[in-house]
Amino acid sequence: MSKVYRIGIVGCGGIANGKHMPSLSKLENVEMVAFCDIIPERAEEAAAKFGTPEAKIYTDYKEMLAEEQLDIVHVLTPNDSHADISIVALESGHHVMCEKPMAKTAADARRMVEAAKRSGKKLTIGYNNRFRADSWYMKKLCEEGELGDIYFAKAHAIRRRAVPTWGVFLDEEKQGGGPLIDIGTHALDLTLWMMDNYKPKVVLGTKYHELAKRENAANAWGPWDPEKFTVEDSAFGMIVMENGATVMLESSWALNSLEVDEAKCSLSGTEAGADMKGGLRINGEKFSRLYTNEIELGSGGVAFYDGQAENASDVEMSKWIEAIDQDLEPVVTPEQACVVSEILEAIYESARTGKAVYMN
Repeated sequence: MSKVYRIGIVGCGGIANGKHMPSLSKLENVEMVAFCDIIPERAEEAAAKFGTPEAKIYTDYKEMLAEEQLDIVHVLTPNDSHADISIVALESGHHVMCEKPMAKTAADARRMVEAAKRSGKKLTIGYNNRFRADSWYMKKLCEEGELGDIYFAKAHAIRRRAVPTWGVFLDEEKQGGGPLIDIGTHALDLTLWMMDNYKPKVVLGTKYHELAKRENAANAWGPWDPEKFTVEDSAFGMIVMENGATVMLESSWALNSLEVDEAKCSLSGTEAGADMKGGLRINGEKFSRLYTNEIELGSGGVAFYDGQAENASDVEMSKWIEAIDQDLEPVVTPEQACVVSEILEAIYESARTGKAVYMN
């Protein structure tokens, strides 16, 4: 890799500081040269910590795109602005990584797909859980046909009490929803990727706003304000695919349940099953006996797969830059991410109307 890629950051809040900028800073062939945030102090702090000495600060992303010679733009803003910023960046000649979910609405997600096609630039979405060691191993099992035809799956995104009380997470106007669009999106992306199935036929969904009404509730980040909690606290969906496969999606920030799993999936195929509960487990039948195997992911395999040398976000950023440098398809394609957004929207629509939503 001889080229050094110039990156602009749009949105210098939690996800930028917790994931994107630290992982990008570890790569030798990138430099962060421009930082944009509507709160200038955030951009200044990000530039001081992660930027080049001459890094510029902006409060208007369009101004940044017009003035800077950038190769790549990372869009790390609230959900309602993902599409507009990404589309402008793509059409002005930049590769784009946008944080998950792809967009607030399915229509916006489709606009992003079309913009990427028109521009000829690469677009990917930040579904970093694909890059975990257990995810890579499970994906390999699926690709090799070890599970056979996967016809039933569960996408898990359940927290007992972990409602994010900062930023705009509780604001339906900004986010488009609550745990379904926040953490359920990760679990659904992971599940569809494992199945390599992106053709939903019909969706049935429910959502709840029950525990959100409580004052002084136990919570990992302190009590939430019921008046500001305008999104669902739980949402669930059943997705039937065109080939007959069924996916059950469960998502909650607050649920009276001891069965807690996040960004995980369980798969059932004709030859075997696999899940991510308490590690990576494979189950099946052999010689008329049932078996359960646990995979030792920390036993010294290749660093990229066993997760010992790099965490998921580091691998995600490395593979993203590699896709640009070697002109490869990103691990997360915009078409795949768009289907995730379409299904999430269908769950919300079904919950609102009480009717199943038939997909085109």
